[in-house]
Amino acid sequence: MFPKMTAIYFDLDGTLTDPKPGITRSIQYALGKFGGAIPREDELTWCIGPPLRASLKRLLGTDDLAEQALLLYRERFSDIGIFENEIYPGIEETLSALTGSDRRLFVATSKPSVYAERIIDHFKLRVYFERVFGAELDGRRSDKTELLGYALETTRVDRRRQS
Repeated sequence: MFPKMTAIYFDLDGTLTDPKPGITRSIQYALGKFGGAIPREDELTWCIGPPLRASLKRLLGTDDLAEQALLLYRERFSDIGIFENEIYPGIEETLSALTGSDRRLFVATSKPSVYAERIIDHFKLRVYFERVFGAELDGRRSDKTELLGYALETTRVDRRRQS
């Protein structure tokens, strides 16, 4: 028999919330500043989840252009796009049930933590989570493996009990 998991780490985008409008519209905004063709929202859904720098580099071709686009993306996202987002149906009920199950709940997202924290607070989900882990604005910990390693170490969760 497997030992009971003591901690659960939830991703934010695509797991707890549907961020499609805010992310895709903010990417469109950034790309529009370069003057080229702007893909439709549905053509940008592949950008949701992976680290944004990598997605912007794939769209624009170079690290320099991706970095410029990231700054433009954040211009819109930090005030508008962050709230063009909605919690998935049933998430609060699920989190409530898990909270009563002697498990520790965390968020671990490649989204910068400054945005993840605001989203969690906006949807009043803070009561369910012990801590929110996210990337740094400079890209540190945007890789999920690195992020989860950091989260496990910081929370002192025994990795062997998380199978």
